[in-house]
Amino acid sequence: MISATLQTQAYIVSPDGHNVLLMHRNKSADDVHLGKYLGLGGHVEPDEDPFTCVKREVFEESGLVVESATLRGTVMWTGFGKRRQDLLCFMFRVDSFSGEPHEGNDEGTLEWVPLSDLADRPMWDSDHEWLPMIFDDDPRQFLGVMPYDGHEMLGWSYQRL
Repeated sequence: MISATLQTQAYIVSPDGHNVLLMHRNKSADDVHLGKYLGLGGHVEPDEDPFTCVKREVFEESGLVVESATLRGTVMWTGFGKRRQDLLCFMFRVDSFSGEPHEGNDEGTLEWVPLSDLADRPMWDSDHEWLPMIFDDDPRQFLGVMPYDGHEMLGWSYQRL
């Protein structure tokens, strides 16, 4: 039986639709994500639903207020990291927000990255498997499973609803 930790990630699209706001994790030497670019997000608290969590995390990590978001899908990572965690992450695309992003936090700096440059940014190799579905025009959500052995991706499967 899998008992997964619930998480969210948000990919905030610029008003012109050409860029996405990402966190460059470049502040802590012991960060498992050090040097990588990630969406904004974090752990779902016991009293939250995933949408409430993603709005809170985006505000905490960027200062932006989410006005509308689309749940694009989920990714279940199993056996991830040195603690072999099972994580279920709700993936959102944010197309409407208010405010101006600050520079970042103690995890890293915020950066608007052109969508056309995503493949050139340091990310987990696995992100390239599902990230295109965050931004595509297919209205169906994806449900993915990505087993890991520590920090090594073992596979990837998904279906669309």
